Amino acid sequence: MALRLSTRRLAASLRVSRVNYPSTRFASSASAVLKESSLAQDVQDPIIHGSALPNPDPPASSKTATLVNSHIPFMVPTYVRPPPMFERGKGCYLWDVENRKYLDFTAGIAVVALGHSEDGVSTVIAEQAKQLIHASNLYYNPYTGLLSKQLIQLTHATGGMSGAAKTFICNSGSEANEAAIKFARKVGKSLSPSGSKFEIVSFHNSFHGRTMGALSATPNPKYQKPFSPMVPGFRYGTFNDVEAIHDLVTEDTCGVIVEPIQGEGGVNVATPEFALALRKRCTEVGAVLIYDEIQCGLGRTGKFWAHAGLPKEAQPDILTTAKALGNGVPIGATIVNDFVCDHIKTGDHGTTFGGNPLASRVASYVLTRLSSPEILDSIPAKEQAFRKHFATLQQRFPEHIAEIRGKGLILGLQLNSDPTPIITAARERGLLVISCGTNTLRFVPPLIISEAEIEEGVTILGDAMEAVWV
Repeated sequence: MALRLSTRRLAASLRVSRVNYPSTRFASSASAVLKESSLAQDVQDPIIHGSALPNPDPPASSKTATLVNSHIPFMVPTYVRPPPMFERGKGCYLWDVENRKYLDFTAGIAVVALGHSEDGVSTVIAEQAKQLIHASNLYYNPYTGLLSKQLIQLTHATGGMSGAAKTFICNSGSEANEAAIKFARKVGKSLSPSGSKFEIVSFHNSFHGRTMGALSATPNPKYQKPFSPMVPGFRYGTFNDVEAIHDLVTEDTCGVIVEPIQGEGGVNVATPEFALALRKRCTEVGAVLIYDEIQCGLGRTGKFWAHAGLPKEAQPDILTTAKALGNGVPIGATIVNDFVCDHIKTGDHGTTFGGNPLASRVASYVLTRLSSPEILDSIPAKEQAFRKHFATLQQRFPEHIAEIRGKGLILGLQLNSDPTPIITAARERGLLVISCGTNTLRFVPPLIISEAEIEEGVTILGDAMEAVWV
């Protein structure tokens, strides 16, 4: 009896601590680091940070705290990060500087689709670094054109954008979307020399990047307000609202940018009816349809491109990609059809680092892996494994888990409360998960993840939910 009571008290203490545990323990500015309320006072609970947890966040006396507090004064505070400092990874796992092991359900925000420190990627980087890293776009190199050709050929071979013709290689998703927006504006200027055809349409809960053009297409006040006014000429609609498309997309519209699956906005999947209506309306008014597949493309849905799962009549004029394309090496691409390309002239756009030999050669290798049956054919079973475990969690916590969303290995659990305590509790038990949208847990693990690792991770997640909610 005494043992049972002691165990219950410990469990109760853990549950209370989980709810009240702060989510921003590391200071986010240099001045905060110098205050006594920084990391040193944020990790004092002996129950949370003792042997009761397998991966308790590093205490103030740790190597991690020493390193972080020596770095923060010199870093612009654009992120609030949790305590662990990661220094190595392999496959679906990461290790921090304290040698704590974490199962990674984030993949660097859908980036390391082939897993951390993938052998082929490491070999290509090492070989190419010894040959040539950069020569600029003033000259040809063997890999920029090869990657461009490969993207076009794979897009056709996998049932994607049938009009895909040419590729612009850049360094990131934001840059890929900036290029797409500029290309749409150029088409509008060509079709309407008076300048009236300049409006870009995007959708609420979308995320297209943080540069000014991409940010202007991302109608989130949290992101836009500090940098307003935005670039003029952007209009916003409701995702999956078919009836509103006719009035939203007009003769003044030069481009429409949309994610087939909204990632940051909450893992919202576009309906076939919505995609078809957008395509039809864009064709009617002469607007360019842009699919942003930066997060949802390159195999994550089980199709090489997410839009390959939509009706063929809904295909875009421009397709953007990044994230998984380099498996961690910065690179992005904007794929266009001939209609768009016919309006782009020399000097209309450019990039210093985009298409450098190192990034392009890595991306070329990554594409061969992500387009393989080994990867693509495995995704449906892995999705079902996640969904099975999620359904069990939903039955276990019906008052807390409202919905399961997504496709392939871009999935979301819609919660009825702030997911931060769950994320913290999961991390301290050895699992990395992230949030998106409003109270949504997002799951974008490496595509190589095994069903055993999925079960391991969701078991940890269940334990974290038990600690917070019960």
